[in-house]
Amino acid sequence: MARPSTRPTGVERSFDRDEIIVSKTDTKGVITYANRTFLDVAGYTEREIVGQPHNIIRHPDMPRCIFKYLWDTIEAGREVFAYVINLAKNGDHYWVYAHVTPSLDQSRAIIGYHSSRRIPQEPALAEIKKLYPVLLAEERRHSSPKEGIDSSMGIVLNLLGEKGISYDEFIHGL
Repeated sequence: MARPSTRPTGVERSFDRDEIIVSKTDTKGVITYANRTFLDVAGYTEREIVGQPHNIIRHPDMPRCIFKYLWDTIEAGREVFAYVINLAKNGDHYWVYAHVTPSLDQSRAIIGYHSSRRIPQEPALAEIKKLYPVLLAEERRHSSPKEGIDSSMGIVLNLLGEKGISYDEFIHGL
């Protein structure tokens, strides 16, 4: 269910602070479960979303380097936290503070991924809204997507180096 014609509307959606958006995917990122909050906020039915790649909700203003870091981290078997702007079915957007973990079988092999998302705190989101356009502009400056991702990740690594902190410390400190 590709949505190449869905354009961002500029309208922001929200959900209740007590609600959590939950989804599960297989190891390739195909959605295997979406809770009611996910369906309501993203504007999809369960039939429309289950079986689709999770990037169906990827907003074009989301820096790809953050997703690369996220995937590299969970594929290595570690949890990751990230601020993400998502795209609803109708083109509206919504911000989340995502906690993504690998799902393991009894032998500790990764069999999928679990993501729980909450509304981000406003001060943290204000910082992210300053950083992400810089990363996105850097990615778009390159003709090669890989070079753009590598270059924008360089910006993230330089920022972390200047602060003398890890990615996790940066995210949790916002």
